[in-house]
Amino acid sequence: MHKAGFVNIIGNPNVGKSTLMNAFIGEKLSIITSKAQTTRHRILGIVNGDDFQMILSDTPGIIKPAYELQASMMDFVKSAFEDADVLVYMVEIGEKELKDEAFFNKIKNSKIPVLLLLNKIDKSNQELMEEQAQHWQEKVPNAEFYPISALQGFNVQNVFNRIVELLPESPAFYPKDQLTDKPERFFVNEAIREKILLHYKKEIPYAVEVDTEEFFEEETIIRIRSVIMVERETQKGIIIGHKGSALKRVGIEARKDLEKFFGKQVHLELYVKVNKNWRSNQKQLRRFGYNNK
Repeated sequence: MHKAGFVNIIGNPNVGKSTLMNAFIGEKLSIITSKAQTTRHRILGIVNGDDFQMILSDTPGIIKPAYELQASMMDFVKSAFEDADVLVYMVEIGEKELKDEAFFNKIKNSKIPVLLLLNKIDKSNQELMEEQAQHWQEKVPNAEFYPISALQGFNVQNVFNRIVELLPESPAFYPKDQLTDKPERFFVNEAIREKILLHYKKEIPYAVEVDTEEFFEEETIIRIRSVIMVERETQKGIIIGHKGSALKRVGIEARKDLEKFFGKQVHLELYVKVNKNWRSNQKQLRRFGYNNK
């Protein structure tokens, strides 16, 4: 018997969804930073066993959209309800509610299995954890409850094993050696964007998009040319930094991560361009893969 199915991870921003997916897969597919809204797309990661294929979907954190980009991000979350065989709803210690009531009602009325994971329990104590456990079990009685620490790996294997049990009987949907449905350029963009999220403050990381224009793989080296898009000239100056020092740091750190990811030497060229108000431009959003309307 072979099992296969789609497991979709949802929750508020910054609760640890990407950390959990990366822990399941053993590869760094999703951006992990301390800033909210780091995941913008729906990222599929595939875990293969001899008798199962688990297709994990890491979605953007649930928010009330303030502009077109965020509205498109929430469309990715809505689609996660439509094709899931198992729904993983993540909350963190201290959290009391989902930011969108309509999504919350969908979870409570779900006809598919729901696993409710209380994450970051390593930052808690026994009393608070028990109080939170009672709160969430009352709020989402249809869910199976698991306290976890995705970062420390506590209880992660038990959750993984339970998901495998819940997968429907099915042949594999993807080739067994496939890790994700995203192309190489996507991970180049994400690696660069992660470094921008780590090193720049205020609105800068959220006004940035990365577009990899060239990706040439040779026998011993990958040559990459990527453009960092910003919305204003002032942001361009901040990204580049004094004598190019800030941009150079982003490039060096992203290159190291990409060499680890691809297992090969990487030559990375970075450029910065102004693309005015791209976050509110339907045409630009479609170009970057956000908006399918």
